[in-house]
Amino acid sequence: MQQDQQFLDYVIKALVDNPGEVKTNRTVDEMGVLLTLEVGAADMGKIIGRQGNTAKAIRTLLRVVGMKNNSRVNLKINEPVGGLKSPERLAEMPPAVPLSTPNSKTIDEAMADLKLG
Repeated sequence: MQQDQQFLDYVIKALVDNPGEVKTNRTVDEMGVLLTLEVGAADMGKIIGRQGNTAKAIRTLLRVVGMKNNSRVNLKINEPVGGLKSPERLAEMPPAVPLSTPNSKTIDEAMADLKLG
């Protein structure tokens, strides 16, 4: 296990309630290092944080670790099974409401309606 992957593993396991469910994978290609993270559905919120701030901070720290080793490190967080965006949950969700409906107006028509007589 490389330094960047060890670092990610250590930080994530310290944040979650179920460290046994944490899985990290490291791949290297022409774009740099890609670390893929999987955690349990119950721990996903702890990893993402409010407005994604925890995930952003982890990504920043990984870039610093990567710079120390002259590599570009990126983090991908996989949606857990049973998570809000997992294929199983998406199949259960009702179809999205289309943005335009038969009664919708163009922007010009809506602006004309706003002008008071």
